[in-house]
Amino acid sequence: MKILVLGAGVLGVSSAWYLARSGHDVTVVERRAGVADETSYGNAGMLSYGYTNPWAAPGIPFKAIKWMLQDLAPIMVSPSALNVNTSAWMLKMLGQCTEDAYRLNKNRMLRISEYSRICFEQLQQDCPIHYDQRHQGTIELFRNQEKMDSIGADLESLRECGVEHRVIDHATCIQHEPALANVAEKFVGGLMFPNDGTGDCRKFTQGLADACRTLGVTFMMDTEVKGLEASGGEVRGVVTSNGRLTADKYVVAMGSYSPMLVNPLGIKLPIYPIKGYSLTLPLLDESKAPQSTVMDEEFKVAVTRFDERIRVGGTAEIASFDLSLKESRRKAADFVVSDLFPGAGDLEQAEFWCGLRPMTPDSVPVIGKTPFNNLYLNTGHGTLGWTMSQGSARLLADIMNERDTEISAEGLSVHRYL
Repeated sequence: MKILVLGAGVLGVSSAWYLARSGHDVTVVERRAGVADETSYGNAGMLSYGYTNPWAAPGIPFKAIKWMLQDLAPIMVSPSALNVNTSAWMLKMLGQCTEDAYRLNKNRMLRISEYSRICFEQLQQDCPIHYDQRHQGTIELFRNQEKMDSIGADLESLRECGVEHRVIDHATCIQHEPALANVAEKFVGGLMFPNDGTGDCRKFTQGLADACRTLGVTFMMDTEVKGLEASGGEVRGVVTSNGRLTADKYVVAMGSYSPMLVNPLGIKLPIYPIKGYSLTLPLLDESKAPQSTVMDEEFKVAVTRFDERIRVGGTAEIASFDLSLKESRRKAADFVVSDLFPGAGDLEQAEFWCGLRPMTPDSVPVIGKTPFNNLYLNTGHGTLGWTMSQGSARLLADIMNERDTEISAEGLSVHRYL
């Protein structure tokens, strides 16, 4: 079967891998010159199988107002982005801020994340890829006891989904991350996810793309996808900057740009481009640096260790498709890495980057069938695209191959919005 995968980020390349392994003739179409050159380029570097939380949660509307008044706000709204589309998406997200919706969405997300962890382990056995990986877990670090004492609902969801985790005290945080001894007065304890990992998503995706090529996958780079042609309940072709392309089946994995492609077909995909920022610092002092990932719970900033670099990811900005780099937006990342790991990396030489996270109102990705019987989606993963990539792609391949899936696909397709 001939399959076109539209998008060469980590979701598109991963989809191509599992489909090619199934014996299909796969072509990946990408407007950029290289794979993983957009959102997959500079993400926080976390494989956060356990640290998986919906954005929409009880109390978030009031917290968001408080955050936006802070100097080091984890979420910001650009006034220029306030329009009908932005407002509609924000209202949908606010509608998910109930106890029942939060519980349902978190369990759906954890279902995919935990499955993705298993798929990652299998992939590394079948196709070893070096991507500055570490497997020493994630610590969600709490700066105050009151917040740490309020995580009971999250712990219950983790237990329900079988996600390994441990609440750890101050001393145990330092045991796992010795550099935190230098700032022992800054935190009270943490939540440890021992199965989480770290690494460079772009390196991983490039390595997986090379593996795809050995299976015969074709990559059409510098090729802009302009539209889909459909009739009779099927997609008939893809209009691109390099001509019309046809296939038996089509996969849309274009992140924040997916809605633009499918909305003209009547598929209203509620994905919004949440802008995220990161810093990548050259390592200066190993003894002062994190060993894995430390997530600062208060500022929602992750500090992640690569081999010779430190990646700092954080700040969410509602700014539509604006990709301008705003120096003021790096304040939170600068502060957290300097506050928790002073002297670990060279801030003067840091690469400052931003990208668009494709976020759904419920934070659950959109995977699987559409109303068109040969069109499939693998998009809308928000901040967890890399974390969920292998589980999502394996699930999608099984759906497209009409096989029994290893996890339930209930509540994951676009049909929950239709």
